[in-house]
Amino acid sequence: MQDYLLYNGSFYKSDQPLVTADNRGLRYGDGLFETIKVKDKKIYFSDWHCERLFHGMQLLGFEPPAYFTPAYLLSQVNELCKKNGHINARVRVNIVRGNGGLYDPENHFPNCIIQSWPLPESQYQLNEAGWVTGVYQEAKKSIDSFSNLKSNNYLPYLMAAQYAKKQQWNDALLLNSEGNICDASIANIFIVRNGLVLTPPLTDGCIAGIMRRYLAENMVLQGFEFREKTISVEDLLTAEEVFLTNTIRGIRWVQGCKNATYVSKLSTAIYTRLLKNMG
Repeated sequence: MQDYLLYNGSFYKSDQPLVTADNRGLRYGDGLFETIKVKDKKIYFSDWHCERLFHGMQLLGFEPPAYFTPAYLLSQVNELCKKNGHINARVRVNIVRGNGGLYDPENHFPNCIIQSWPLPESQYQLNEAGWVTGVYQEAKKSIDSFSNLKSNNYLPYLMAAQYAKKQQWNDALLLNSEGNICDASIANIFIVRNGLVLTPPLTDGCIAGIMRRYLAENMVLQGFEFREKTISVEDLLTAEEVFLTNTIRGIRWVQGCKNATYVSKLSTAIYTRLLKNMG
């Protein structure tokens, strides 16, 4: 079956070109995106995704029309999944500015591209074999007002992902401009030291991840000791456990980084109590 996408409320075949060479999203990465999980036609964390996206649009100076509301956006996601026959799906909502040069955009309308792909592994599952990671040194994530957004300016993450593939790692870890651990290329990072679960604060430049938020708000309620703390490379390499999180995969525990090896005791317990039966 031919898959479709939605562009500003209209269906197009997924291989149909949509923008011209003058598009600011193409020229400058002028936009932001959300990656959303749909399971059994239910949009996971829909309120949080909308909150993050609309906050990001405001921060980037987009001017959505009155009809462009969270309810409208979610209805568009549902319509696309229905059109594509995707009961379980990974959905990408991409907002880009239209045509124009660096100083003269034609307008600030949020052009909206929504895509969906089938998601065979719809239930959150913990990986049996621990992931292997390393630290990517060639790019440092800036710490500024835009650091927490899922911006289309994603070059450090893209290059980290390419480097991980070249090194035959499952993922690569990025440093921020101060040399501390920030994110993985496709996930937020948590470590465990002395039984305490730690993750970098948003002020360290990491993406304001949805799964990160879910765990941060619920781990203490489930009896885990947790707090946000700046994580140095030394903290990482002397940790007892490391795990990565994102909305699509949930938790991925890490077995090794450089010469360090990790276990998965708390990672497994967090998965079991907070994710295994979700849905």
